[in-house]
Amino acid sequence: MSHLLLLLPFAALIVLNLLPKAARPAASWTAVAIVLVFQTVAAILQPFHLVDWSFLAPLEQAVGFSLNLDSLAILLILTAGIAGLASVVVAGAGDALPRTKYTFVNLILIAMIGINGIAMVQDLFTLYVFIEVTSVSAVILVVLRDGPLSFEGAWKYLLLSAIASVLMLASLAMFLLTGGAVSFTDAASVLATGSAQAWVAAALFLSGLFIKSAMVPFHGWLADAYTEAPPAVSVFLAGIVTKASGVFALMRLAPAAFSGTGPGAMILLVAGAATAIVGAFLSLTQSDMKRMLAWSSVSQMGYIVMALAGQPGLALVAAGVHFFNHTVSKAQLFANSAALERQLGTRDMDRLGGIAARMPLTGGTSAVATLSVAGLPPLAGFWSKLLIVIALWRAGHVVFAVIAVLTSLVTLAYFLSLQRRVFFGTLLPEWSQAREAGPGYWIPALALAAITVAVGLGFPFLLPIILGGGA
Repeated sequence: MSHLLLLLPFAALIVLNLLPKAARPAASWTAVAIVLVFQTVAAILQPFHLVDWSFLAPLEQAVGFSLNLDSLAILLILTAGIAGLASVVVAGAGDALPRTKYTFVNLILIAMIGINGIAMVQDLFTLYVFIEVTSVSAVILVVLRDGPLSFEGAWKYLLLSAIASVLMLASLAMFLLTGGAVSFTDAASVLATGSAQAWVAAALFLSGLFIKSAMVPFHGWLADAYTEAPPAVSVFLAGIVTKASGVFALMRLAPAAFSGTGPGAMILLVAGAATAIVGAFLSLTQSDMKRMLAWSSVSQMGYIVMALAGQPGLALVAAGVHFFNHTVSKAQLFANSAALERQLGTRDMDRLGGIAARMPLTGGTSAVATLSVAGLPPLAGFWSKLLIVIALWRAGHVVFAVIAVLTSLVTLAYFLSLQRRVFFGTLLPEWSQAREAGPGYWIPALALAAITVAVGLGFPFLLPIILGGGA
């Protein structure tokens, strides 16, 4: 099944571009829906062995490309499918300009090839290749909205992404010179020897991933890219792209190279804490809803990275659960923002107020997502943040556990500010005729909010399964 997750979007991409131009628009939405639904359903069924994929063995032997579909890979594939579906539904509702919709679908398929590859590869070089595939498609997605600001956001993304690429390529060269191989296990073995050259190589690769993840001090590009991208693209970028091309790679590599104690763990702790704090306080100062959500994404990625230095075993579980929860909630919040922008023509929170009276579905689902990200029980975000605090505390990182709790209070503060300024209070006269956006906006929001509530209520029953499956 692992090879099919790469070949199916690739085949859809080829077929779409071979069709006559008149048939492409309708076929493109069908193709991307089939790919994303298959990916999501396959990822859900895989852990329970409800489908026998052995019939694909001849295909895998013919390809001759080694992939590993473990629990961590399934996590990324599932979250990518969910975020991709939400983005495509929002785009289909009229978000993207008609002339860019076909391009949008092509780029989504390319990005899914990259993301699925990131999930399953087993060596640093192939990981780098798939990260680049994902990043390049994301840069082009940002500029689907015409205008100088979108080009500025994409240019910042491209510039810093290019620097990250140079650092990662230099790291690969040093690993080859030091150990003669770049598989995850070989790189971990070389690091275990304590070789100074190997640790320099690891630092270069880590710096590249920090840039891709928008970790402090490399965070400046993210808000512009998220804010100026078309709304449906923002759903996809915030939901999965940045996490896949940066944070997930850290999740894959950290247990072998940086967990426990020592300089590697301290780098993760300090970078994660700084990112969580800076992102949270930058969110407090924003009046543009999308920009607040963008800086909030920076903050939450800091939590995931900080968690990776927690108690071995539990650390990866905590990071993985928060990875999933944040993907679902942030994709939903950007879908809510897209609905507001379409119906009201503004994202300026100071111009809004009382909108929940006219857009109750948008207001209600937004409340679910914001309270989950802030870590309030019994929603999904509460459990993942609790696991992060426990993992840090058990590893002896008490100060960072306290930082995680206090930063959650700042998160609650800026999200309560968002709810008050946008959805609560007195409805302004200019919005008295506003109404709920179409189903292409509220269906993804309702579905994602339902996932957040269901995971939150069912988490005590899900945790033994997650722990038993090894994250």
